[in-house]
Amino acid sequence: MLSNLRGWLSPAQAPRPDVVTDASQRRAIVIEVVIVFALTLGLSAMQSLLSLLESLLRAGALSEQHIALNRPQAAIGLIDMLMQVLGAVQLIAWGAMGLYLLWRAGFKLAQIGMPPRIGGRDLGIGVALTAVIGIPGLVLYLVSWQLGLSVTVVPSLLDETWWRPITLTLSAFGNAFAEEVLLVGFLLTRLGQLGMSANSSLLLSSLLRGAYHLYQGAAGFVGNIVMGLVFGRVWQRTNRLWPLVIAHTLLDFVAFVGYALLEPVLPWLP
Repeated sequence: MLSNLRGWLSPAQAPRPDVVTDASQRRAIVIEVVIVFALTLGLSAMQSLLSLLESLLRAGALSEQHIALNRPQAAIGLIDMLMQVLGAVQLIAWGAMGLYLLWRAGFKLAQIGMPPRIGGRDLGIGVALTAVIGIPGLVLYLVSWQLGLSVTVVPSLLDETWWRPITLTLSAFGNAFAEEVLLVGFLLTRLGQLGMSANSSLLLSSLLRGAYHLYQGAAGFVGNIVMGLVFGRVWQRTNRLWPLVIAHTLLDFVAFVGYALLEPVLPWLP
């Protein structure tokens, strides 16, 4: 068992992309990565940092402040529903952009772990990752919140409507698809082409994932770094991206939809 654990912690064994040596091609890859993340999760990470700074400068402990992950976007119900759907579509488009750029560069989707069909093994790994990350993550958040190191994260402020579970599910998938495709499939592949080691690229990707969640406080930052390290290593070892998308979707689904259902009957929830 110890040898198996050592194997998973060791550098990646899955096939790595060929290192690009041509100077102009390397420059193009760097520019592409900068532009992609300036438009998507990198920009969100900077906004998250500013949000945390604002929270720290306010009077009172972080735990006394509230951050809503899903909030109404319009006063009219139908417009709000469409705005929620558009938010999820935007996230899916971010991930699709990463896949498209890799495809244009000559990578088949199966090469980065996203074949057209999702196998039973993908589902099994995804469910296992959900438990491995979800339970300790919840404990970390509750402890951090009790210590005043994290804001009170409210998964949803949406009104109780027939479409709320649908839009929350779409949001969960959108978050998962965008983050796992961009932070794992796209970024780790591009960094590998630039010659960065498996461990260094994994650490960079995980730090960016943590920065994207800084607005939540210590638990969001640390928890998502750990999640990034685990998810990234699983991808590096298995070359399967679908399990990460499945696990991330399930985690957000439980947080979004589960909170919306349980909050009225469990008043002790933060």
